[in-house]
Amino acid sequence: MKRIVILGAGTAGTMMANHLRLELDQEEWEIQIIDEREEHHYQPGYLFLPFDIYSPEDIIKSIKEFIPKGVKLLTAKIDQVVADKNIVLLQNGDQLHYNVLIVATGAKIAPEEIPGMKGTEWQKSVFDFYTYEGALALRNKLREWEGGKLVVHITEMPIKCPVAPLEFSFLADSFFKHKKMRDKVEITYVTPLSGAFTKPKATEALEHLLSEKNIHIESDFAIAEVNNETKQIIDYGGRAIDFDLLVTVPTNKGDALIERSGLGDDLNYVPTHKATLQSLKYENMFVLGDASNIPASKAGSVAHFEAEILTENILRYINGEPLKEEFDGHANCFIETGNGKALLIDFNYTHEPVEGTFPFPGIGPLRLLKESRMNHMGKLAFKWIYWNVLLKGTHIPFVSATMQESGKNFK
Repeated sequence: MKRIVILGAGTAGTMMANHLRLELDQEEWEIQIIDEREEHHYQPGYLFLPFDIYSPEDIIKSIKEFIPKGVKLLTAKIDQVVADKNIVLLQNGDQLHYNVLIVATGAKIAPEEIPGMKGTEWQKSVFDFYTYEGALALRNKLREWEGGKLVVHITEMPIKCPVAPLEFSFLADSFFKHKKMRDKVEITYVTPLSGAFTKPKATEALEHLLSEKNIHIESDFAIAEVNNETKQIIDYGGRAIDFDLLVTVPTNKGDALIERSGLGDDLNYVPTHKATLQSLKYENMFVLGDASNIPASKAGSVAHFEAEILTENILRYINGEPLKEEFDGHANCFIETGNGKALLIDFNYTHEPVEGTFPFPGIGPLRLLKESRMNHMGKLAFKWIYWNVLLKGTHIPFVSATMQESGKNFK
């Protein structure tokens, strides 16, 4: 028997298990997927948990529920990958040999990278919402918070779901308006970027929304420390921003397993060919989702598009055929803007988000880079699609893995 080993049973790993089980002969290929957790978390739901829009039950299910029949799930901690020998070492002492390795170990927050961030005020007045524990603690804080200076902060790029901090700011504006206390809350959005987003046209639209919602933006902020005593974040130039409640997105890094295995860059992301998703160093290793260093957004939609293309490339690799350089960095993201509305952006490596219609050119029904209630409904519907379609490796009708130019205004 030949063996494919998938590291990580999150979004990317689970989709690959489902795709490959349908394509490979079970008499010839064994598929094993390894994860130390027993729960699968719908990570986009972390954004909604602090505002009591979603409950924990909405975003947590058993990993086993989504692993297809014929794929062996191992619940175990991985010590390291010995790539030169095609072996995965588990912390319990077991060894797994593989013919093909798929790395889908994701990314995690590292608040300890910034002095003071995980200090005495951690989960008291300093919170993250990129973990379940952080989002839940922040929910409990917001239920009782009486107002003051709310600072929403990004430490450095890249981060998972680059629009999530903006969404948090917009939802906070809506949340406090609903509680009739918006006049008691000063919201400041602090970013290391020179604007609200990484792409110019989207930045223009998003900064207009920030201004409209009376959310102040502080750009080009390279944080040096969090001062827990004075409740300030301070950048390397000495600029200080006061907070009563700091909601921060810490440095995002690849899994520590990648560092232990000597497979990653300075942030533990695996160097990967951006179009084939093959490791740049090992030809029988493939990387997708948040674990890779490709210049695409670290988002669930990207992992979904990658999985469709990577499945074909793994089959080509197995059959000794040239790989397709087909992945174009396609990302498709709903951006919650509060008050029951959302934006939709669609972009790739070479095309920034622009106005237009999606998924049908000229018809929609979704509008790109425009606030609408329909986009908000699409955002909420995505949770059902995630659990029932996307994780199971089912193609979403009318949505191509590569970005379509038709229906978009690039002028």
